[in-house]
Amino acid sequence: MKREEYKKKKGSQSKTKLFLKISGFTFLIAALGVSAYLYQLYNQTAEVLDRSYEPLAQKEPAELRVEPAKDKVSILLIGVDESEARHEAEEHGRSDALILATLNPKMKSIKLVSIPRDSYVYIPKVNYKDKITHAHAFGGTAASIDTVENLFDIPINYYIKMNFNAFIDVVDALGGVEVEVPYERIEKDENDKNAIHLMPGLQRLDGRHTLALARTRKLDSDIERGKRQQMILQAMIKEATSITSLTKYGDVINALGENMKTDMTSKQMLSFIQYVKTGMPKVDTLTLSGYDDMSTGVYYYKLDERNLEETRQILKSHLGLIPDSSSLTESNTTQITAEVTQE
Repeated sequence: MKREEYKKKKGSQSKTKLFLKISGFTFLIAALGVSAYLYQLYNQTAEVLDRSYEPLAQKEPAELRVEPAKDKVSILLIGVDESEARHEAEEHGRSDALILATLNPKMKSIKLVSIPRDSYVYIPKVNYKDKITHAHAFGGTAASIDTVENLFDIPINYYIKMNFNAFIDVVDALGGVEVEVPYERIEKDENDKNAIHLMPGLQRLDGRHTLALARTRKLDSDIERGKRQQMILQAMIKEATSITSLTKYGDVINALGENMKTDMTSKQMLSFIQYVKTGMPKVDTLTLSGYDDMSTGVYYYKLDERNLEETRQILKSHLGLIPDSSSLTESNTTQITAEVTQE
């Protein structure tokens, strides 16, 4: 090989090696940057969750309870109306959404029960039956937990409570969500003022309009309202898990701020990462069937006792409190399907 060709080839190889070194260094810097960001995000998350920690006096200390992602656990999710108008009228806002979640790590499954806000149930705090939404107004988080425990005859291990401001801020931090609005309607905003104009069709909504869509139920029913909330939740998950939303996670965490309360420590909440580390668990949604009742002049949603008892058995089985009741799950699902078909 001639000297000139050798030098040319060697120069080309050097440039290639230099390019690879620069590329590798750039990749390393990027990886370190992402790692640093995620580490910072983890610390930020822990800090926010620690600020959100609010144990209940009558419950046993958190460290003595079951461990999320390791043991079977029940969690009550509470969405609260804490608007200024409501706060002036009531010491505690009403619960606008109640969802009970039971988790079984061994089965890698989650059961979700959405409880209609007008369900006519016994409220231990006042020792009489009323709409379940009023339980929180009567006695705050503790009263809601006691009512749900009595309704399903199971212990509630933890709670997570968020107000409307948290919901709005999280949606806005995600850049809005794309959802299908079923009809045109003037709806109340987070301050109970008729200030939101919803238009029909598939569109991207900001936090305030998304909240209004999640709350509206005047033109259909609580069942349809539950379906809309599921649709919105799925849209939020889609935004949160998209690659473009990576840098938004910090904003989402900040959006929670003081608008979320829970009796789980940051370590316990972050342990749920292990729960989904090997893939998303199976999620079963249970519906409490019932009927509208205006016999007293006040609207109530009367729960079907047979369906309620089946739901109790399913939840108890999922938490390991009684033997497996898989057949009841099938019965419950079949009944729900039949009811939807009839509607």
